[in-house]
Amino acid sequence: MTTRHHVSDDLLVAYESGSLAEGWSLAVATHLALCPHCRRRARQAAAIGGAMFEEIESVAVEGSSLDAVLARIAIPETSREPDTAAPDQTVIPGPLRHYVGGDVSRIPWRRLGMSARHLPIKTADKETSVRLLCIRAGEPVPRHGHRGAELTVVLTGALVDRSEVFRRGDVEEADETVEHQPAAGPGEDCICLAVTDAPLRFKSLVARLVQPFLRI
Repeated sequence: MTTRHHVSDDLLVAYESGSLAEGWSLAVATHLALCPHCRRRARQAAAIGGAMFEEIESVAVEGSSLDAVLARIAIPETSREPDTAAPDQTVIPGPLRHYVGGDVSRIPWRRLGMSARHLPIKTADKETSVRLLCIRAGEPVPRHGHRGAELTVVLTGALVDRSEVFRRGDVEEADETVEHQPAAGPGEDCICLAVTDAPLRFKSLVARLVQPFLRI
């Protein structure tokens, strides 16, 4: 199954509740920084969650427990940005710049095959694998399936997946039922943020041989 161009309701609700692993939260925050439509949806999800929380009967808890809960459900500022905010002129949105140390010119890319480069991104969670990908214009990535979930956010250029075209800010969710071979659109390299929670299932023998070293 795929959900295209916007994050799903389930992801938004989990993001606003603070229950997502760090890698997934980073992908959602990056998308929200670029998508006014989903920022409005996120505010609605937060409002609904707040209303439900107010209906829960209060119980006494230790101060340390309360601090832990509040820290977990804190709503990132990205979801509260006004839709009229000035657009970010940098390629890498604010939530992601903190992880990569700046904009595109500062990224220490590593070679990933003949047509792509990548930058693995460290997170504190043990659930996700996070990386920036730069795919050469007009070139595909190796055909692959999924053993789990994948969330891809396009930052520059276009990502073409079968009949769908994803541009800056668009997001694609994929699960274990999906086998595909996305490619960068013509004319401009495609930079995207990719988050997975399980190794990919590559069709190419070469890709499978190098997979353990690349941790994809």
